[in-house]
Amino acid sequence: MSRYTEIRSFALVAEKGSFAAASVVEGVTPVVMGRRLDALEQRLGVRLMHRSTRGLTLTDLGEQFLEQCKQILKDFEEAEASISAQRKVVRGHLVVSAPAAFGRRHVAPHALSFKKRYPELKLSFNFTDSVVDLVREGYDMALRIGEVTDPNYVAVRLYPNRRVVCGTPEYFERHGVPRVPEDLARHNCLAFNLQGGQQRGWTFLRDGRPFAVRVDGDLDCNDGELLFNWVKQGWGIGWRSTWEIQPELKRGELVTVLNEFEVPSYDIQAVYQQQRYLPAKVRRFIDYLRVIYNTPGYWDGEVQF
Repeated sequence: MSRYTEIRSFALVAEKGSFAAASVVEGVTPVVMGRRLDALEQRLGVRLMHRSTRGLTLTDLGEQFLEQCKQILKDFEEAEASISAQRKVVRGHLVVSAPAAFGRRHVAPHALSFKKRYPELKLSFNFTDSVVDLVREGYDMALRIGEVTDPNYVAVRLYPNRRVVCGTPEYFERHGVPRVPEDLARHNCLAFNLQGGQQRGWTFLRDGRPFAVRVDGDLDCNDGELLFNWVKQGWGIGWRSTWEIQPELKRGELVTVLNEFEVPSYDIQAVYQQQRYLPAKVRRFIDYLRVIYNTPGYWDGEVQF
């Protein structure tokens, strides 16, 4: 029996509070877990746990040793993860979710070049504007636009992004420029709708506090790319991300308004489940996209990959 196995079993029993609960995690019998603890105590020559019909309690030496064991196990896992992440061969199946328009424009175009780097890796993508449950629906990671508040997820910022109100110069010449968010009530706002035609509202910041404005217009849909096309054609104004409109802003085809009220950031983020070991396939794809997104000129459409 290895010392690592003994230490891991001791820490697991201490965490679970019983041999039975720890044995379920290890996939062995409670008797085996007991023998591992016996072997560890015998080798160290000290009692680590008191055992009684009421349960298990750590001795003073056991508590000290447990803290050291936790650090040893953590160091071991980090060492393994570090080596695994540096493997040149990445295998397995990477399943990724992303917002529909963003996925089509800024994820899918880079899939084949990433696949060429790692030919033994299988890739699956689902582009949807619905927020998916990564764990329940079996995704390795997702690309998200905006804040991620779920404590079970890790969010890695890939590139800064803003959410702005925009329209064509011709639209604002005809209908005027809104000076405060409340002025949007007098404008044709092309908004994303939810199921049943309900709208999310547009979010702004005033005096450090966020607030939502319900907007209305004669066109709405649940496809962000279609809304963007309508805005470009001058049918109304939209609340769009800079990742989507940057080339048009640079060419002067669209302009932004109400910038002083915009929410600080709607960053482009990679999201994955909290876990001790991040698979190399996830780490490599995140690093790959980060390099592309931070290449000067990429978002202006000046650099092609």
